[in-house]
Amino acid sequence: MNRLSRRDFLLQGGTATAAAWSTCGNWPSCAGVETVPTAEPIIDIHQHTNYRERTTEQLIAHQRTMGVTHSILLPAGSAVKRPSTGEGIHNGLGGVGAGGNETALVMSRQYPQEFSFGANDVTDLPGGRAEISNFLDLGAIIIGEQKFQLECDSWESQSLYELAADYGVPILMHFQHGTYNLGFERLGKMLKKFPRTTFIGHAQTWWANIDQNHLDQKILYPQGPVTPGGLTDRYLADYPNMFADMSAGSGLNALKRDEEHARGFLDRHQNKILFGSDCDDRVGQGAGCQGSQTIAILRKLAPSKVVERKILYENARKLFGIGG
Repeated sequence: MNRLSRRDFLLQGGTATAAAWSTCGNWPSCAGVETVPTAEPIIDIHQHTNYRERTTEQLIAHQRTMGVTHSILLPAGSAVKRPSTGEGIHNGLGGVGAGGNETALVMSRQYPQEFSFGANDVTDLPGGRAEISNFLDLGAIIIGEQKFQLECDSWESQSLYELAADYGVPILMHFQHGTYNLGFERLGKMLKKFPRTTFIGHAQTWWANIDQNHLDQKILYPQGPVTPGGLTDRYLADYPNMFADMSAGSGLNALKRDEEHARGFLDRHQNKILFGSDCDDRVGQGAGCQGSQTIAILRKLAPSKVVERKILYENARKLFGIGG
């Protein structure tokens, strides 16, 4: 009862702050933050609160400088010591200090025009499914980022796939060989078993496997030319419920390592690719901002303006029902 009443309080408080958004009220995090006008809206499906101790003000400024008009905040799960969290080492989404469900909820309520929120918890934690359900009931639009050390076809993972289908929200998964969501080669069985569930793939093992010749799964950031037809390529082509999150250094590397391949990849999967930044930078531009670099290379390599707009905005708008 205490936990639920606390969330009700957060929700009610967030509603009040939302009414004051146009003037920002007296929120310290809004001080000095200027909106960067953009002619073309961009949706970022992958951001985090408290990312490596980045402040709310810095996150808002970063997103606006990148030109992002709406972002989805992906929370961490509970901070616990168990094998699925590396006995606590991987808490906070791999040790980056990402904030939990309540931080994402509160920020999205404070700035509803610019932020939506997800729901998350440790995949095999008793009560984790109920925790996720509580925040889905409060309006979360995605489950994730699921970033825990379990097999991707474990019964606990399958329970969350069912939950995502029941609520009609996607589930975003971080695939990293030997560390998170193990058994990437068996993901196709899950895509087939749960056709009502929308899966979004992300991270090193997801992007390394665009290449048919990617044989050593321990190599997380492969370089050089890409041969089409890798597992990731096939999952996107063969399963209508599989989507791709373009975020992080792994997504950027997939675009940069073979630009000719990237053009074809963006073309054939133009309705399945979503822009995400997963960027912990404070500035929103320059060499330290992988998010702005990803936007720039997508604009460079997209085979047409129509495809560019799908990836940067339209696909996410349709999938999540949110605008910029």
